[in-house]
Amino acid sequence: MDVLTAIHSRRSNGLVEQTEVPEDAIAQVLEAGTWAPSHHKTEPWRYFVMTGDGRKQLGEAMAAIVAEGMTPEEKMEKQKNLEKQKEKPMRAPVVIAVAAEPSEEERVDTLEEYGAVYASIQNMLLAAHALGLAAFWRTGAHCYHPKMNELFGLGWQGKVLGLIYIGYPMREMKEGHRKPVEQVTTWIRE
Repeated sequence: MDVLTAIHSRRSNGLVEQTEVPEDAIAQVLEAGTWAPSHHKTEPWRYFVMTGDGRKQLGEAMAAIVAEGMTPEEKMEKQKNLEKQKEKPMRAPVVIAVAAEPSEEERVDTLEEYGAVYASIQNMLLAAHALGLAAFWRTGAHCYHPKMNELFGLGWQGKVLGLIYIGYPMREMKEGHRKPVEQVTTWIRE
């Protein structure tokens, strides 16, 4: 699959089989991520691959983040929701937490480090698609919570910038649509 076809045909697909994904396929996805551009060649990405029972730690952390600040009574009332949080990582056989661990060099802008990791995520999504895998990228407040930094041993500037769920697709995705490029482009010629 050429890159333009991959870009145009890739879709987030969260309905996946629980069939094990070979480690060599995951290694190819990770390798693709490392070829993203990074300013000053810092390569700030960090990958945490969770499979099998390894996904349970993530679920526990997600539930703990949701439960934070709840009274014991509220935790009892919301027990079903807390259990649902624990099960989220189990919806795909592979979950990759993609984090930025920014360089502490003065010349390096932290925002650029995060940008490099976002580019790494896009490479990974395209690679998964090219390998016939379904992938979807989840973000949100739980990703940026200090408990995630603790779980993955990240430094004070580190951030989990997304969770990529990967498996074999259970459905075909519909064709995507975007605004015409002319609607979002301004040419400046003089």
